[in-house]
Amino acid sequence: MLEVRDVVVKFGGFRAVDGVSLAVAAGSIVGIAGTNGAGKTTLFGVMAGQIAAASGSVVFEGRDMTRLPPFRRARAGLARTFQVPREFGRLSVLDNLRAAAPNDAHETLLGAWLGRAGAAKADARLADQADEILALVGLQAVRDLPGAALSGGQKKLLELGRALMGTPRCILLDEPFAGVNPVLIGQLLEVLRAIHARGIALVVIEHHLQALKALASRLVVMDQGRVIADGAPDAVLTDERVQAAYMGGVV
Repeated sequence: MLEVRDVVVKFGGFRAVDGVSLAVAAGSIVGIAGTNGAGKTTLFGVMAGQIAAASGSVVFEGRDMTRLPPFRRARAGLARTFQVPREFGRLSVLDNLRAAAPNDAHETLLGAWLGRAGAAKADARLADQADEILALVGLQAVRDLPGAALSGGQKKLLELGRALMGTPRCILLDEPFAGVNPVLIGQLLEVLRAIHARGIALVVIEHHLQALKALASRLVVMDQGRVIADGAPDAVLTDERVQAAYMGGVV
């Protein structure tokens, strides 16, 4: 489904990503781990279109995405969340999701031509879709609260819900468990499993290795801009190169 081919990213003379290739199968869950500065987030930026690679390519469902901007990739079915959520603080949780929907009837020439009646029907469908997603991510009880009123963990769920409004087939998740309390980590794991059960592929960057091991069936570890291990989590976490990268066994 998603292929990264020989990607190189340079910042001056420093290679943040150094010839990385990675393939993600449809409907899979792949975890990407590594210490700070390993190149994980930079690689995500290339996948999602926020960072331009010096060389290499990104292919999604057979289509070359290398030169496409982030919104074009999102519309093609490749969504991304960020480590620090960026909610619309003054909008309700429901309206945060509605704002994330692509091709809102109010914003198109067709919507203007259909007039108020057509826009009202589109609004109703959008609200139904948002409510379904709020139920999936466990935020129905706070649907009418402003986004700024949510806890850090709830904001992570909100950002995930907004990504789902675009009906993605693959979601790139940047440290979804960072700053989340242990109780909510369990809830977030269940939400991600439920999303995966819908056939959506997940690629997850995470420092919380136990949570990542509980979620992903495949683990990729990066160090100094390169992939040093790729396989089943138990095998990868006992790999000597991974142990060395994590300072002699702190995994």
